[in-house]
Amino acid sequence: MPRPTSSPPHIHFFPPFFYIPCLVFLCSLSHVAESQIQDQELHVLLQLRKSWHNPSSLDHWVPSNSSSHCTWHEVTCQDGLITELNLVNLNINYSIPPFICDLKNLTKLDLSYNNIPGEFPTVLYNCSKLMYLDLSQNYFEGPIPSDIDRMADLQVLILSATSFSFDIPASIARLQRLRILHLNQSEYNSTYPEEIFGLSNLEELSLAYNPQFAPSQLPQNFTSLKKLRFFSMPQTNLFGGIPETVSDMEALECLNLGANPLAGEIPGSIFALRNLSQLYVYQTNVLGSIPQAVSATKLSVIHLSFNNLTGNIPEDFGKLENLSILNLQYNQLSGGIPEGIGRLPAWSDVRLSNNILLGTIPTNFGKFSPLRRFEVAFNNLTGALPEQLCHGGMLFGLDVSYNSLSGELPESLGNCSTLSVAMLNDNGFTGNVPGGLWKSPNLAALFLSGNGLTGELPEELSPNLTRIEMSNNKFSGKIPTTVSSWRNLVVFDASTNLLSGMVPTELTELASLTTLLLGQNELSGNLPTTIVSWKSLTTLFLSHNQFRGPIPRDFSLLPLLMRLDLSENQLSGLIPPEIGLLKLVYLNLSSNHLSGRVPFELENNQLENATFEYSFQNNPGLCSSYSFMKLNVCNSQSRTNFAVIMVLAIAAAMFVLLAVLFIIRASRKKRDGFNSTPKLTPFQRLNFTEWNILSELKDENVIGSGASGKVYRIMVNPSGDTVAVKRISDNQQLDKNLEKQFSAEVEILGNLRHINIIKLACYISCENSKLLVYEYMENHSLDHWLHKTKRSLPISGVANNMILDWPKRLQIARGTARGLCYMHHDCSPPVIHRDVKSSNILLDSEFNAKIADFGLARMLAKNGEAVTLSGIAGSAGYLAPEYAHTTKVNEKIDVYSFGVVLLELTTGREAKGGDEDMCLVDWAWRHILDGKAISDAVDEEINDDSFLGEISNVFKLGIFCTVKRPSKRPPMKKVVQALLKCSDPLPVVEQTSRHNLGVAPLLRNPEHEEIPRSARCLVRCNTY
Repeated sequence: MPRPTSSPPHIHFFPPFFYIPCLVFLCSLSHVAESQIQDQELHVLLQLRKSWHNPSSLDHWVPSNSSSHCTWHEVTCQDGLITELNLVNLNINYSIPPFICDLKNLTKLDLSYNNIPGEFPTVLYNCSKLMYLDLSQNYFEGPIPSDIDRMADLQVLILSATSFSFDIPASIARLQRLRILHLNQSEYNSTYPEEIFGLSNLEELSLAYNPQFAPSQLPQNFTSLKKLRFFSMPQTNLFGGIPETVSDMEALECLNLGANPLAGEIPGSIFALRNLSQLYVYQTNVLGSIPQAVSATKLSVIHLSFNNLTGNIPEDFGKLENLSILNLQYNQLSGGIPEGIGRLPAWSDVRLSNNILLGTIPTNFGKFSPLRRFEVAFNNLTGALPEQLCHGGMLFGLDVSYNSLSGELPESLGNCSTLSVAMLNDNGFTGNVPGGLWKSPNLAALFLSGNGLTGELPEELSPNLTRIEMSNNKFSGKIPTTVSSWRNLVVFDASTNLLSGMVPTELTELASLTTLLLGQNELSGNLPTTIVSWKSLTTLFLSHNQFRGPIPRDFSLLPLLMRLDLSENQLSGLIPPEIGLLKLVYLNLSSNHLSGRVPFELENNQLENATFEYSFQNNPGLCSSYSFMKLNVCNSQSRTNFAVIMVLAIAAAMFVLLAVLFIIRASRKKRDGFNSTPKLTPFQRLNFTEWNILSELKDENVIGSGASGKVYRIMVNPSGDTVAVKRISDNQQLDKNLEKQFSAEVEILGNLRHINIIKLACYISCENSKLLVYEYMENHSLDHWLHKTKRSLPISGVANNMILDWPKRLQIARGTARGLCYMHHDCSPPVIHRDVKSSNILLDSEFNAKIADFGLARMLAKNGEAVTLSGIAGSAGYLAPEYAHTTKVNEKIDVYSFGVVLLELTTGREAKGGDEDMCLVDWAWRHILDGKAISDAVDEEINDDSFLGEISNVFKLGIFCTVKRPSKRPPMKKVVQALLKCSDPLPVVEQTSRHNLGVAPLLRNPEHEEIPRSARCLVRCNTY
């Protein structure tokens, strides 16, 4: 039976005007909802500011009737809703609160360059739309969580320069949408997971400056990253070769593999990458020649310095129109500089020094480009210096020293107002120096020595010029009386020229002058008598001139004078007795017409000793009380026969004794191996030979001694250049332990390059004796300055009661920290010193600190992995607790020892003598835990209210560095930053009063100390 058909329903249509109120109502509801969300987001921002204790950088985060929070420059909105927070460098010191994810539309969060502590903020897992996260340059620590792949939408993850440690989790490789991944400069263990190289969408990958990574080769699959534009792995312990398949990475724009122990040759395929703009393969072991076929036309930076490259510089470099920086220094490149590269339009920086390049410098260098830096020193280049190096008006650094260049200096150099340093020495330049060069407004240093230049000294100099070296030329005429306007000059070397006339009084008005060398000229007249302004002068050489008259007594008033040479003149009269009170390390008054007795009457007189036995020769009128002075012995007043007999008897006994000593010394000399041919191994350019050293190993030159041997101060040439020589020897056979120490010191120091690490000039090896030759440090050790009881050795030119003020102490602390930071974080593999102490921190004439005595240092196989040593080495009071008990060591033992040094600097106490039979560390901790004011612990010599804040913070930093648990001690890179910002308060402690800085509450639980948050690690430790 068919179903009945129903009739269609009746549809009612309303007129259009009926819907308008409905639409208005719905829109109003939407507007209300959006307004409510915006109010909620504003509330979140204000809560954020409050949870971060209202940093002053966010003072403008306040509600306003006239503008929205979307106008705040840290906030980016889309359709009125917050999508980005850019909270960079705002001095945020507190953790990230969970309610930040109440910003439901947040896609980007940048918190870089702050001081945020704690572990990885897993609260961000709730930010469901987050695609961009930058937590770099903070104080995060602990592991990167293994479930980080929960942040599935991340496209950018930047975690550089933090303290994240443990292993990098393989789960990062499950973030398949990642385009940018930076994991630079942290404290990861082991190595990186190779699964990272399976992230096919990566455009930037940086694992740079992680020297603790285990040695590894580039993984086979890294060239499969077809979208990768930026690839950076310097100082990550890579070894092996660079594969030819690198040419498969067609999108690659920047490749940085520097400071790794790579081997093999640079594959030619790198220079075929069409998009490559920057190539860094510096400080590696690559060898062979640079590929000659170069088609990577976008290259703008090529940095291949400090390698073993040979062959020629490719002609094809002349086709690289974008090339602005070329650094090929410290290789073995030969041939000429291609003519074509001089025409490139983008040149900014050219460094080709320390090769064996031949031929001329292309004349068009600088003509077509804004050249800023041009260095071709230590080559075999000939011809003239290009005329238009400064054509672009931007040249500030010029170094063409130690070549065979010739001709006159270009006049255009006199119009180069940007020039700061001009090193033109040791060539064959002739003619006059362009007049404008002397007065170039930004010129700070001018090196002209070792040429054939002529002309007279200028009436006027650049106000910024601090150093002029113009020796071994043909400059003539008088020293102008306007020399008093050279007010900032520190070093003036015009020796071996044709200068004439008198030394003008105006020259003695230069208060900053430390070195004045005018020897071997034609100067005449009397020596200047009014020299009270030379308070900084350390070296004065006026030899081989025609000076006459007496030696002025005022020379004895020069407080810092260490080297004085007045030889080969026509000086006459007595030697002023006061000269003997100077703390001289070099004195030469020979070949004059001096007369009388070499002064000896004054207390503490320094002249009549074996150090100066040759200082008075060829002065027929001089006599001495001692025969070893190579002078006539002065006649005695009223001698009795008995005295004569006694003198003869003593002389006979001395003769026998000297004969015995001569035989012993001859025998010892033979045993020491000096009769064998010594082998000298240099680590830098030397101005002396091994015989200059061996001939001066005399007892009178000894300045110190230790467990491994004596240390000598030796002057290696007439110019007064001085070195320190550490001698390791034994009468029979060199002890195996000493041999190990010697080998360790040579291996480590020979490869370290840092301004705060002592320079090893060379070592000399004989049969049974080893000699380490260092730069000489005028102010000896920090230990000598801090502890008065150890000031038995006077420092030349410095009063023995001179104190070390706080600015100098802080300067020393910062310098030492930088040196240790370089060793721990910038060396591959890292270096631990094992004997950091105040006596191993040496000070130059400006109180710059240099770490010395690496005989106990060891190279670490892996950063963070303990190394077992066969015995305990180090010094009492500085040894970390774990070192003394387990012999398992890593970099944290150096941090502990450095903390002890910081406590020495602030308290003035010795490391093993705190008080009541406690070492300094125990005493300092007890002082804090007893609630005593830090100001009560401060050394009286520096207890100045104006510095109390800095001193207190450095004292606290010493406490942080000496905690019992190694894992809780800060790494040196953070110690450096804390010292650089030590005038800032340490927010981890609550300051209760001016005299009680409130550190005690923090330290009552020694297992939960935190690192000072007063600074950010913005860059790697400064290297030299």
